[in-house]
Amino acid sequence: MRYLWLDEYLMQKRGVTRDFQPVWQWTRYHIGGKMFAAVCLDNAGTPYYINLKLEPEESDFFRRQYEDILPGYYSDKRCWVSVRPDGAVPDELLRGMLDRSYGLVLAGMSKKTRRLALGLTVCGLECAACPLYRGECPGCNECAGKVYHAPQGKACPLYACAVHRNHRTGCGGCADAPCQLWEQVRDPALTEEEFCASVSERLENWKGVPKDAL
Repeated sequence: MRYLWLDEYLMQKRGVTRDFQPVWQWTRYHIGGKMFAAVCLDNAGTPYYINLKLEPEESDFFRRQYEDILPGYYSDKRCWVSVRPDGAVPDELLRGMLDRSYGLVLAGMSKKTRRLALGLTVCGLECAACPLYRGECPGCNECAGKVYHAPQGKACPLYACAVHRNHRTGCGGCADAPCQLWEQVRDPALTEEEFCASVSERLENWKGVPKDAL
């Protein structure tokens, strides 16, 4: 296979998991438990197709442009395509198609499920990395933003703004982020330098998430 970068490229995407389906002999890539790409192997372990998802019109367009892009093998042929792993599809085009597949599958989930799949809170914090997670705090996504530092019985102001008022997955991609609400929920134990670094890190966590999923 000429696309030797594929596995590393997909595994660096946020929330992606990989497994091997021995009956089909497919190496599958998932986000939130849903497959968005697969490398199909023959009995010798040699790849013969790369499967990925596109919008129907995109699928039709690329199949007409490249003879190495075919209707999806053992997949919904309206949306899925199979790319020959030793064909002439340019590397950058394949990367873009894989990005698109990842984004389409992610965007098809509810906003809460997207955050859980990505392992992020609305503000971009990685819950699993927080020492308070499932102790003092059940998790932002699990309690609908009603975390320990929020007003009693109400969602965190950032959660309320992003989810309830603006119907977004999170603060990622918001033109106003970070806004004054971030100051309202800042940890008073942090210095100004530490707070600014925390904000930058959390917003950085949202980068790479497709716009359609924000």
